[in-house]
Amino acid sequence: MNKELVEALSILESEKEISKETLFTAIEDSLLIACKNHFGKADNVKVEIDRETGDFFVYAEKTVVEKQDDVEDDLEQITLEDAKKIAKKAEVGDIVKVEIKSKEFGRIAIQIAKNVILQKIREEERSVIYNQFNEKEKQVVTGIVQRYVGKNISINLGKADALLNETEQVKGENFKPTERIKVYIVEVKNTNKGPRILVSRTHPELVKKLFEAEVAELQDGTVEIRSIAREAGSRTKMAVWSNNPNVDPVGACVGMNGARVNSIVDELRGEKIDIVCWDENPGNLIQNALSPAKIVAVFADPDEKTAKVVVPDYQLSLAIGKEGQNARLAARLTGYKIDIKSETQAKDAPGFRYEDYMDEYDEDEYEYDEEYVEEGSEE
Repeated sequence: MNKELVEALSILESEKEISKETLFTAIEDSLLIACKNHFGKADNVKVEIDRETGDFFVYAEKTVVEKQDDVEDDLEQITLEDAKKIAKKAEVGDIVKVEIKSKEFGRIAIQIAKNVILQKIREEERSVIYNQFNEKEKQVVTGIVQRYVGKNISINLGKADALLNETEQVKGENFKPTERIKVYIVEVKNTNKGPRILVSRTHPELVKKLFEAEVAELQDGTVEIRSIAREAGSRTKMAVWSNNPNVDPVGACVGMNGARVNSIVDELRGEKIDIVCWDENPGNLIQNALSPAKIVAVFADPDEKTAKVVVPDYQLSLAIGKEGQNARLAARLTGYKIDIKSETQAKDAPGFRYEDYMDEYDEDEYEYDEEYVEEGSEE
């Protein structure tokens, strides 16, 4: 029986990743609780379990007294005559270990001990799962769609289920049961019912982590993602920087024939992704961020975090974007409040004399490599 116990604990350790030592401790605690329920107390009761063989020894540490009339508590005291049957050299005042037969425990005490072990296993299992997913917080994982819970979606991540709330879902995305999707783990909470894992499909970090998994140059630190702005399901703008002058950061993220970026676009169900070069000069950065629109001039105020941008008349709608999306994402990407005007508007605006600054700008300095910039529309 003891050999089977050790084998059973080994299986539990392997399957549920609960250490065998923790399980042995749970058994020891359960035997102590059983003793307390059987005798009313167990202050002087000890349990020893051999970790190799599974043999266990339950005993009470009793004080040796002269004779039966001196025994005030049978659980704590033993006569000298009885003590010598256990230890021949026992003397009055010594402490001897008196074995307690666990078979003598009542049915209720045994049931309680069993429940203690099961409860400990459940707690440890929840703790192991929590620790596993807590380490994955702020990471992207692959899950399997299980079912809709109201407007929320239950996602199976293997040993635990995650919840994709309605607010973290991309509008227009519909999933079928058993479908595999990638999600970003926003938060892992430890609750009485086990870990509560909240995931997202709308978080900007989802796009960032997908690129880091796809692009080798991001993994080794050659290329960095300096900023990212996203309107989930529609468009993402991402500014990248290369620590190696011989490596084109935009080209690295796009990949040969767009292979890298296209795989991420497919995962995001067709969401458009604009990748631009990061620049420490705010004027250059704002011009990059407003791509694919052509820019005549940019006047940035680093202190106020504001910028005035002049574009050709025919590029105004492209610079602003449909429902202002291009300008809005560029503002988030750069951290600047951007005011866009056409050349005609700028000339007519009092105090907005961009002609005074034209000699500061070289058109060639702001040219784009259009191979990496998605064609815009006048919408």
